[in-house]
Amino acid sequence: MSKVITKNKPEKRLTRAMRKTGGRNSKGRITVRHRGGGSKRRYRIIEFGQKRMDETAKVIAIEYDPNRTCNIALIEYADNERKYILSPNELKVDDEILFSDKASLKIGNRMQLKNIPVGTMVHNIELMPGRGGKISRAAGTAVQIMAHEGKYTNLKMPSTEVRKVPMGCFASIGQLGNPEHRFQQIGKAGANRWRGKRPTVRGSAMNPVDHPHGGGEGKAPIGLKHPKTPWGKPALGVKTRKKNWTDKLIVQRRNKKKK
Repeated sequence: MSKVITKNKPEKRLTRAMRKTGGRNSKGRITVRHRGGGSKRRYRIIEFGQKRMDETAKVIAIEYDPNRTCNIALIEYADNERKYILSPNELKVDDEILFSDKASLKIGNRMQLKNIPVGTMVHNIELMPGRGGKISRAAGTAVQIMAHEGKYTNLKMPSTEVRKVPMGCFASIGQLGNPEHRFQQIGKAGANRWRGKRPTVRGSAMNPVDHPHGGGEGKAPIGLKHPKTPWGKPALGVKTRKKNWTDKLIVQRRNKKKK
């Protein structure tokens, strides 16, 4: 267990049971492959928004969350009500945080984008005011505020994409914790089984009836002319993102990775 973690057992009132699906829908058909098994765990109810404004909360503990890559922080208000939030890097026990329209520029504080200076790193950002954080919720991620223009704030994503978000949206200050998660090594096949991930079989190792890449004599290449998914849809290099209303808010697309 990481030295950052200060509490091993979660607050039971802030958790709920998780029912496993094995990747199956309501009809019992597998709609998401390679899921099944895994360790039993409870879901931690996270406060992604800002329901209690202008009230100081104290950090009680930093905990591990099996349902996400970053750690979570247990905070307590003056009336002893407790909540879970995503834990930013460098947040410590006994620190005080504040959710307000305009708060001090302190790690863990949450405020509107229009009141955050250009160049600040933020996380758990709303896409629409009042709907809770949607952007930058994974371990070690942070978004940089590039500019305030008109009704929008320009944000530079970890992917290098630059997009506009309404200035009235809330964001939390700082980079999310557990940045070393990206260096984690699985180590053995069983570790993936603990996570509920089942083995993946190559399409070219299957029969033609099971996959478009299947069939052929010996170790043959893909069965059909172009790479396809098991359901016959084009793969590799094909755009999969459907038209989205947020496309018009993208200022600059992400840089393509060099091969």
